[in-house]
Amino acid sequence: MTPRARVDVNQQTSADMKAARSRTSISVQTVRNYLYGGQKVWDLRERLEKVLVQEPLFDKQHRDFLGRTDQYIRAAAIINRLDELRRMHNWSQEEYSTASSLLSEAMSITLHDVAFQPVFLGQGSPALMESYWDLVYEKGIQGCYLQTELGHGTNVARLETTSTYIPETQEFEINSPSLTSTKWWIGALGKFATHGAVQAKLVLPDGKDMGPHLFFVQLRSLEDHKPLQGITVGDIGPKASGGMAAQDQGFARFDHVRIPRTNMFSKFAQVTTEGSYIQPPHAKLSYGGMMYIRANMIPTAGWTIAKAATVAIRYTTVRRQGDPNAEGLERQVLTYPSTYYRLLPILSRAFVFVELGRYTVKALNEMQQRLANRDTSLLAEMHALLCGLKVFVTTNGIIDIETARRSMGGHGYSAFAGLGRLYMEYLPSATFEGDNFVLDGQVVRAATKSCKAVLSSTSTVAELPLPSAYLRLLSTASEAPPQVTASTWHDVRSVVLLLEWRAALMVKNFAQTAASADVDASINQRLAKAVTEAFVAAQVGEMINNLAVLPSEDAKVVGCLYRLYLLTSAESALVDLLSVGLIRHTGAGDPTQDLRLAIKALCIEVLPNAIGLTDAFGFSDWSLDSALGVFDGRVYEALWQRAQMEPMNKDEVTPAYVPYIRPMLQRGQAAAQQKAKLKSRL
Repeated sequence: MTPRARVDVNQQTSADMKAARSRTSISVQTVRNYLYGGQKVWDLRERLEKVLVQEPLFDKQHRDFLGRTDQYIRAAAIINRLDELRRMHNWSQEEYSTASSLLSEAMSITLHDVAFQPVFLGQGSPALMESYWDLVYEKGIQGCYLQTELGHGTNVARLETTSTYIPETQEFEINSPSLTSTKWWIGALGKFATHGAVQAKLVLPDGKDMGPHLFFVQLRSLEDHKPLQGITVGDIGPKASGGMAAQDQGFARFDHVRIPRTNMFSKFAQVTTEGSYIQPPHAKLSYGGMMYIRANMIPTAGWTIAKAATVAIRYTTVRRQGDPNAEGLERQVLTYPSTYYRLLPILSRAFVFVELGRYTVKALNEMQQRLANRDTSLLAEMHALLCGLKVFVTTNGIIDIETARRSMGGHGYSAFAGLGRLYMEYLPSATFEGDNFVLDGQVVRAATKSCKAVLSSTSTVAELPLPSAYLRLLSTASEAPPQVTASTWHDVRSVVLLLEWRAALMVKNFAQTAASADVDASINQRLAKAVTEAFVAAQVGEMINNLAVLPSEDAKVVGCLYRLYLLTSAESALVDLLSVGLIRHTGAGDPTQDLRLAIKALCIEVLPNAIGLTDAFGFSDWSLDSALGVFDGRVYEALWQRAQMEPMNKDEVTPAYVPYIRPMLQRGQAAAQQKAKLKSRL
């Protein structure tokens, strides 16, 4: 028998990565520009990264060895240096935001940028803007957003912190009346922020509670950073599994703290000098800040999932396991169906969410412009849509990161893989800015209201906003549901229509259920998912239609990825599709098999371009910070080099040996010798 050739597994990784890139049929640069929205955006990102990588402070390879306090101090130093660079290079707001996102660090300043500053822009009165905007923009003060309390989170209406207006002095008095009214989980509050936008119940002089409103409150001295009188503030402690260690989520209690009347965020709702309340034009105008954050969570989810997909696909491309072939090579892990079936749908969701994020941010900006003119016509629909999308992308993101990590086997559990940190820092997104399970209820309420309007008036159908377009199918003039056959799964329009019909029928059934009837415990989650997936599917259909902007081969491959997204969405919806009768079991075999085979066929079609598609995300080794996701494929070298950085390896013999390990060994050896002596006497 001829012996198999010996394979250098380490060297083979580089060869496998080069071979994978040689099989790529797309133009990586063209697809990259498509994802970023043009060459200009990519050039900006690349130029800024070249500046950042030159900074020793921004090195990521040693952060896993730091304790929490050191991580926080390092993050504060990064924030300071980033601001210095902003001024040194005269960066625009876009350049600063891009540089900040490139760092991929959990930093306290993020809350100033994405929560506090937008509140000023969206809800600050002209007087407040005149007094403080320059300080806010120039970061002469550092802000946070104080909403969540120890006793209440998503249920904003039940917050206990009060802001009582005192007409004699024209001041508001901020007070924490109970332990459970303590502000809690507030990012940047623990040690960093000097000021905050405080969500508190507005109480008028006659004692009338007007519900939650926002107030601008100074928290710490601008001279020595000590908390102001009447304010107790601190850090809430470490988070689960050490996640977000560099951020100072904090608590605050207010003991009858006075602020000027003009410190109310009163662009819409106001309190007069006498204490009369002026209603805002729409009850949900105060949601503007949260809606801004939720809208930006969609592209963030896309790019976060993209990192997980890039690392896992690169690693499983060069990782070989199984029986060797005639050349002595084991099988590449990515080529196993159980691997590519997990990872390629993740890749498809990254592409979809990046593109979807562009749409939602643009739609929100349009709504904000209308709000500036007191036009609230888009507000309710946008609020419901962003609730659904926030739930949808974060739920998928959390699952996708962990799925990608597990696809890498044992090495995926190493901190050097990078996905453990990514997972732990993304995990809270299911809770902050509205708990996902609670937000599902808001999506269902809005969908039910729209459905009842459609069912009661056919004229309403022609006026449906885009997020509710699926309800047009309930019109008597609508086309019938598609007949599902093997060919259905190869027709984009049919799959989109099927997911829209699923949402329409599920919402209709629920809307027509008697109020006294019993419903299952998961109804809100199932309905919200169906409604949101119908909207996203329709958007993906448009994305496919718009692929003509790409060269034919690029359009074909990206189109396959989008179709894979649609088919895996349909697969996850099979229970619903069967429940509402859109797919029927005729007794002649499995009616879902054609769908699953179509998914497999698309995966096989996408597979040769998997590395090229992940390269199109444009992540450098510096930005990924993953030994298993290195561009050249030399994962084992990278993992070995990282392990040499471990501080414990500086000592050949651990300091724990003399006081703890040696005594235990000596006791055990002595006991064993004693037993040996006893045995020799027998």
